[in-house]
Amino acid sequence: QLQLVASGGGLVQPGGSLTLSCGGSGSTLDYYAVGWFRQAPGKEREGISCISTNGGGTNYADSVKGRFTTSTDPGKTTVYLQMNGLKPEDIGVYFCAALQWYAYACPTGLTFDYWGRGTQVTVPS
Repeated sequence: QLQLVASGGGLVQPGGSLTLSCGGSGSTLDYYAVGWFRQAPGKEREGISCISTNGGGTNYADSVKGRFTTSTDPGKTTVYLQMNGLKPEDIGVYFCAALQWYAYACPTGLTFDYWGRGTQVTVPS
């Protein structure tokens, strides 16, 4: 059973940057699709990015495209979410999720099997 751990959240001023990390406890993330999601207070959970760790394919929600970048380390132990140009509307609890995956692309609409505990990102207005 894959266990995911997300970390790196915090408080950052508008326009600032944060990098979130998602690791698999006791396992690499090779041959997984790893998605990042966020949930703001009073709002539904939003999928914001996905990466295929084997093929490298990525996709992003329009709300973060051009500002956020997801990547993995060479050993496929950690998936990152580099967040630049943060805005107050980026506030929320950020979660990572994984699904065993062998394709290059990381399409939208995947149903993830494994979820980590969230990490809070706060951007004051």
